[in-house]
Amino acid sequence: RDTDWWIEQLYDFAADLGASVVRTSISRSVIDVNRDPSGVSLYPGQTTTGLCPTETFDGDPLYRPGLEPGAEEIEHRSRRFFYPYHSAIAGEVARIKGAHGRAVVYDCHSIRSVLPRLFEGTLPVFNLGSNDGKSADPALQAMVEEILAGTGETYVVNGRFKGGWITRNFGQPQNNVHALQMELSNRGYMREPEGKGTPDNWPVPYDAEFAAPI
Repeated sequence: RDTDWWIEQLYDFAADLGASVVRTSISRSVIDVNRDPSGVSLYPGQTTTGLCPTETFDGDPLYRPGLEPGAEEIEHRSRRFFYPYHSAIAGEVARIKGAHGRAVVYDCHSIRSVLPRLFEGTLPVFNLGSNDGKSADPALQAMVEEILAGTGETYVVNGRFKGGWITRNFGQPQNNVHALQMELSNRGYMREPEGKGTPDNWPVPYDAEFAAPI
């Protein structure tokens, strides 16, 4: 239920625009590549999940008691999955900046629209994050915000999701590297069931026609 469902399909046009695409097939339940590798929370004082989560967004345990990953296992997963992924992003950022003098990292995510444990009410369809303006040039952020305003859908900038480790680590506008995170609400592109979802109705199959408006 916590997977960023159908992101690859939603952004399948990116390569045709000349964008470089770096993605991982590793579940965030194994290791979340958008968390601080030190384990420090990116949202102090708010409920969130860790680098190697031991519970779901709803608070349900992912492991039987006593079988949670320890420090050695977390380090193993980091070496195998986390650092190679970030190395791939860093390599593309360096290549693109070398070719064009600047680079933009657009980090794509999605999440269920209603998660009382993480946020109140229903999440806007578009959730743009720039680490409170620290990870991207204000002009770039304003350009994306103008596009969001033109969709007619609900959106927020630097709301509940301000950008994870990818945005905060790679976003260095002073060095001509800009990073934005887009967290899409599932209801914006799929027929999201009410509640937590069950094996009978989750995940909802991808429907390109339903997703097309966004």
